[in-house]
Amino acid sequence: MKKTVKWLSVVAALALTLTGCGGGGTSTGSAGSGASENGAGAGGGEKKVFNLSIPEPEGAKFDIAAKAFKEELERLTDGQLSVKIYYNNTFGGEREVFEMMGLNSLHMGLISAGPMGNWVKEFNMFDLPFLFDNLDHAHAVLDGEIGQELSEKFEQAANVKILGWMENGFVTTTSNKPLQTVDDVKHMKIRVQENEVQIDTWKAYGADPTPMAWTEVFTALQQKVIDGHSNSPATIKSSKIYEVQSHVTLLEDRFSPAPLAMSKATFDSLTKEQQDAVMKAAQYAVPIGRKANQDKIDEAMAFFKEQGITIVNPDKESFKAKAESVYEKWAPQIGKEMIDKVRNYKY
Repeated sequence: MKKTVKWLSVVAALALTLTGCGGGGTSTGSAGSGASENGAGAGGGEKKVFNLSIPEPEGAKFDIAAKAFKEELERLTDGQLSVKIYYNNTFGGEREVFEMMGLNSLHMGLISAGPMGNWVKEFNMFDLPFLFDNLDHAHAVLDGEIGQELSEKFEQAANVKILGWMENGFVTTTSNKPLQTVDDVKHMKIRVQENEVQIDTWKAYGADPTPMAWTEVFTALQQKVIDGHSNSPATIKSSKIYEVQSHVTLLEDRFSPAPLAMSKATFDSLTKEQQDAVMKAAQYAVPIGRKANQDKIDEAMAFFKEQGITIVNPDKESFKAKAESVYEKWAPQIGKEMIDKVRNYKY
């Protein structure tokens, strides 16, 4: 029943956007083709307004990136193409957003890559520990031929076009004691997402991984049901985890990409000139989005120090040594050739 109500609210929101953006003589297509307004924009063509879903509130890193995309798209098309940003998962969770774009019932999303493995198994490699050495490595892979290959596979499988790669970045791990080496996490109850790769990773480290919904994490940490969890510094700050955990360890064992994506049907409905503008606006927004994420991380780290939180730089090699068993299990299932290409990529 709740799902039905939520779906009806989504449809109503889309319909409101489509009917509300036009003035007199407005023509509207499907939800996937954008709101139209006769006579608007360059060359007197129809104005199209794309609905863009992000999981964060206004002012967050994805909002900064989305607004950069919107402003550049409007500039490139003389206002013929525009964007309406919807915040806080208005249309549902990340998987639902991908599904809606694939069905051409939502135009765009800027969201975590987490669910993409449901369509293309190689995307599950982003949950593998220490896949990337650093940010330069991650960016080189995503911006190069490997990122292009993955994007094309996803477009074919999900009917969703990837316009560019932004990020949540590397995760850090919170706890109430320093985690200097892998021995320090032994028997600790660490919250993980309901993800088999993450579960196997923390088992390999010697911890007791505990799958748990994000909405339960703060209370579980507060009541010591779990001992720690991994997340981006910005999320640790915004969710006030620092109130119930005293240490942040810069383990950075997992990198979380976030694609700016568009319904393939929406993209294909555009003229070649409009498609070029969409791609150029995305290219413009990507470095802005990445910088926004790093700025939020820097703000969070400075805030933690002000709050007296202990920042730990661990011996990552001790964790990496344990992680190889995870690759031995999962590489054949996810795609060993792709994983090897990523790990050995020259950047």
